[in-house]
Amino acid sequence: MLEELLLDRAGLDGDTVDHLQFLLADWQVLADLSFADLLLFVPYRLPDSTDAYLCVGQMRPYTAQTIYQEDLVGQAFPVTDRPMVTRAIEVGRVIRDADPDWSTGVPVREEAIPVRFRGAIVAAVTREANVSTARSPSQLELTYLQSAGELAQMLADGTFPYAGDHPEDRELSPRVGDGIMRVDAVGNVTYASPNAISAYRRLGSLEHLLGQNIRDFDVGSIDLLQALERGEPIETEVERHGAVILRRILPLISHDDIIGGLLLVREVTELRRHERALRLKDATIREIHHRVKNNLQTVASLLRLQARRLTSGEARDALAESVRRIASIALVHETLSQESRQRVDFSKVARRIIDMLADGLTDPDVPVTFQIDGEPGELPAEMATPLALVMTELLQNCVEHAFPATDEGDIPATGGTVTLDFDRTLAALRVTVTDDGVGTPEGASLEGLANLGLQIARTLVESELGGTFSATSSSAGTSVKIDVPLR
Repeated sequence: MLEELLLDRAGLDGDTVDHLQFLLADWQVLADLSFADLLLFVPYRLPDSTDAYLCVGQMRPYTAQTIYQEDLVGQAFPVTDRPMVTRAIEVGRVIRDADPDWSTGVPVREEAIPVRFRGAIVAAVTREANVSTARSPSQLELTYLQSAGELAQMLADGTFPYAGDHPEDRELSPRVGDGIMRVDAVGNVTYASPNAISAYRRLGSLEHLLGQNIRDFDVGSIDLLQALERGEPIETEVERHGAVILRRILPLISHDDIIGGLLLVREVTELRRHERALRLKDATIREIHHRVKNNLQTVASLLRLQARRLTSGEARDALAESVRRIASIALVHETLSQESRQRVDFSKVARRIIDMLADGLTDPDVPVTFQIDGEPGELPAEMATPLALVMTELLQNCVEHAFPATDEGDIPATGGTVTLDFDRTLAALRVTVTDDGVGTPEGASLEGLANLGLQIARTLVESELGGTFSATSSSAGTSVKIDVPLR
């Protein structure tokens, strides 16, 4: 939606859109330090050619109560409603309101910050803070507001958001409320919030942090100090004494000089412990699937050996069918042993089942072609195993019964096509297996001719998958359709 607003409605070029998106990905820190709501406006022309501003971004602070309960993104405002935005864009500097605005029923102090990109003003950000609870600020609040003012000036200068700092995910990044330190240009701590002090206590830093250089208490500080010196943000992790701290440093820049930095810290010990436990559990589960696959392949090999000793053709065929059923289950376990999640890309399983049947069942003199239409997508393991068995039974049934030899024992002049069609919606998956073979004899029903394979398929669909099973046949071929709900 944001890209649509910026490209289509506001008419901005691609590079400017990217810059504003980077700003929106990183401006939570500015809102929290400001104790204020942030709104991002771009110039806009209404359908009646009236000049206006389009709100393309909104951020509420974690550190204060929001002013706006409603979402303003996508709304257009006449320029007369936002005079400070106009001034900020025209003069290219931060515009501050001397007196609070009472139009909303509460006193709101507004500030408009121009957004500079490649030397041009492309948008403006408003900071709007509720000052109804104004009181003597604490050291924490004074530090927050000072840092917010410096970040706002960097936004006006075009040095924030930082060039080249384009993270895809900020979900785990430290926030202001997690813990913050302010350091000077060489890394000396000038302020440390209680949460930041507690985080470093977990790392074993028991000394008083104020006035210390971060190299004195942070064992992995070299990267932080080098990034501060370069004027580039960096996010790194340090582990010590069983504790894990995530740190992110934001250099403060004024007139191209580094004047200090903000060190945001977040204690993520429990999070990383849970992640390690999940990785271990995942590796264990994949090893179990690997062993199950090996055991199933061993069983299949034993059945093949047994089949070679039998003299009855019917008994050998029965064992061969059992081997293929076991092999289809083994395919699912093999796939699961290679995946990091307990979900299976069923397209791969379907293709491997077809390859297995094509190699083991089809006669090279009978050109039977297999065709897959549609995509089943990923399926949970508990659904993939019975569905693989169902597919094996249905495809095997097609190969064995749709294209038989004639009564004289001659091979048919032409083979045929077996089509496997997948139709997936949000709620269900439909699988249709169709062949253009001989179908059922005139006057006979498919139910009456149902063999063990079809009985197995029907039972699995209805009992294990909770779906429906239907089959139709004529002299033009057979079609089996199953519908199963997605879990």
